[in-house]
Amino acid sequence: MQLALFIIFAVLCVVFALNFLFQRHPINSALSLIVVMMSLAVIYWTLGAEFLAAAQVIVYSGAVMVLFTFVIMLLNAGEEERTRGSKIAYIVGIPGVIAVFALLAYTFVHEHSTLGMAHLGGHLNNGVSNLEEVSRILFTDMLLPFEVTSILILVAILGAVVLARKEH
Repeated sequence: MQLALFIIFAVLCVVFALNFLFQRHPINSALSLIVVMMSLAVIYWTLGAEFLAAAQVIVYSGAVMVLFTFVIMLLNAGEEERTRGSKIAYIVGIPGVIAVFALLAYTFVHEHSTLGMAHLGGHLNNGVSNLEEVSRILFTDMLLPFEVTSILILVAILGAVVLARKEH
C-alpha cells in the first residue's frame, strides 16, 4: 500500500509540475505548485519522515505559497483574461480526488503499523525520533544555511514590496 501511495503522489507531483510549467496564468501556476508541494509532503510521510511532511505543509504549502500568491497579486501584472480553468483539472479533478481519498481511507483503516520506515511511536530503530534527529542536525550542522535561507526570504519579500510600490 505504501508503494501505491508513493507512486500515485509521485505521478501527481510530476503532472502538476508540468502543469505549472505550461500554465499561462500566474495564479494557476501557483495553485499547481501548491499541489506539487502537498504531494511532496505525502511522499515524505510515506517514507517515514513525519516532521519533514509537516514542515512541508506548514512552511512551503502554507507560508511560501501564500507569499507567492500575495506577490503575484501585489505586482498586478495587468488585467487577466477570464478562463474556464485548467483542462487537466476538469478531466482528472473529481475522479482523481475521489480515488486519492479512497486510497488514503483504505490505508488508514487497514494498515496496522505506521507508514514508512518509522516504528510505532515515531521512533527509528536506534530509539531517536525523527524530530530529535532533524532538529539536532538543523540547529548544529546546518545552522548557517538555515539562517542564510531566512535572510534570503526576507530580502525577497522586501524586493517584492519595493518593486510593487507605486510612486505618486
